[in-house]
Amino acid sequence: MSYSTLFANLSPDARCWFYAADRSLLEDEQTRVLQALDSFFAGWTSHQRPVRGQAAFVADRFLVIGAEIPNADISGCGIDKSVHAVEEVATALGFSWCSPLLVFWRDKSGEVQHGKRSDFRKLVRSGMVSGETLVFDLSVETLGLLRDGAFEKPAAQSWHGLVFRLNALASQD
Repeated sequence: MSYSTLFANLSPDARCWFYAADRSLLEDEQTRVLQALDSFFAGWTSHQRPVRGQAAFVADRFLVIGAEIPNADISGCGIDKSVHAVEEVATALGFSWCSPLLVFWRDKSGEVQHGKRSDFRKLVRSGMVSGETLVFDLSVETLGLLRDGAFEKPAAQSWHGLVFRLNALASQD
């Protein structure tokens, strides 16, 4: 997927946040989440300033929210409001958001998988995961980075490569 055109009306400096569903969501579920968030975005404020926000799904698992206040930062309270809205809609639809501390990757068939870091490390050691395995980086903070491909890329080019020593494995090939 190309992320280069996501949220075209928001600046590259706009903040973004990722939420990973505990399972792939059906198209209808995604639509319901986005509709609920559209209603939230219509009144979202941060210290009485309107926040421009948008949401989209990636790979049927990841909700990405992009948001900005022109010439200002979104406060912690403003961010908390969005977190509550995202949590409420998941509860209403009967699914959960995964911990951002989990590792997310595409398996050899292209399906999104997730697991603890220890599980991912075992996959690295067994050769089931390599530096070419596509991974997702839920810590990306700006739309500019998202659009430049920082969210989904080969593990050797991500923080995963350092933590799981995939950079060293890739350089040995």
